Amino acid sequence: MTPIRLAITLGDPAGIGPEVVVRALAALPRPWSFRPVLVGPAAALERELADIGTNLETTLTLVPVAPGADPFGVPTGPDGVALVDPAPGAPLPAPGAPSPAGGRAALAALEAVVDLGVRGAADAIVTAPLSKAAVRMAGRPGFVGHTEHLAERTGGREVRMMMTGGGLRVVLVTSHVAVADLPARIHAEGVFLTIRLIHDALIAHEGIARPRIAVCGLNPHPGEFGTEDEQEVAPGIELARAEGIRADGPLAADGLFARVRELGYDAVVAMYHDQGLGPVKLLEPDGVVNVTLGLPFVRTAPGHGTAFDLAGKGKARGTGMAAAIALAARWAASHGAPA
Repeated sequence: MTPIRLAITLGDPAGIGPEVVVRALAALPRPWSFRPVLVGPAAALERELADIGTNLETTLTLVPVAPGADPFGVPTGPDGVALVDPAPGAPLPAPGAPSPAGGRAALAALEAVVDLGVRGAADAIVTAPLSKAAVRMAGRPGFVGHTEHLAERTGGREVRMMMTGGGLRVVLVTSHVAVADLPARIHAEGVFLTIRLIHDALIAHEGIARPRIAVCGLNPHPGEFGTEDEQEVAPGIELARAEGIRADGPLAADGLFARVRELGYDAVVAMYHDQGLGPVKLLEPDGVVNVTLGLPFVRTAPGHGTAFDLAGKGKARGTGMAAAIALAARWAASHGAPA
């Protein structure tokens, strides 16, 4: 069986990205069911291996990939990991703070793995955390985040952020949006698209024949406050039901999350970032995985950020990155793909 081809970024080299990538790969059981290719500054990985290499569960050996070579075709051996450095010789920022150098390195790695995904040269991509502030310092003032950038780089696709952990799968209708702007961003077609994306992903990648999906309302006690739940959320749910999707709502978020499994729901659609992600991160503080639905390839990431305060101290845990790598490999190996 051909191993799944995973392209993994190192994120911002001044954050914990390189460390969690190294720790995750060293901790995942061998032989891997996937073939990893790391993308980012070689110096950042060498620094991490020098700092924490003796404390790893198993050995990792870096195998540089020559410019223009197929990164998944390079012989690595059982302990080797191919490494693509998109900007060899670029200055490496010191750990602990966002910087233009860190932003440039993170963005270069992201662009390189997206190219692999778009060309079909990688089956899935896994992205380590980057700093939005650092990317903006590097000359991209409009950069909002991984999810929005991936949508733009793949032709303006409608994508959605899903977070999974603690027995929950939560998908967001909106992601990085100011609370004041939320009412104008909630519309029936967007709610319907979100429901359909998670419905199709659960069938294709989780083997759930007839998913049950709970849909939160935007307002407290949906129907009692505001007009969005009646005029936009409920019609979006009806559009999904018209296609045979089992979707319920709009439901009050405060009473829903504690009973998701009891009620037999396979996923929850939340209207905005903190409504949906707070419960997931409470139940799974270390191992949350971020999945982008709607791309032409699988993309996952750990649910945490750059944690500059931990960078360079050898204290970061690779739990979230290991979970993201494992999920990417499993979804890429499953039949079908997100539409």
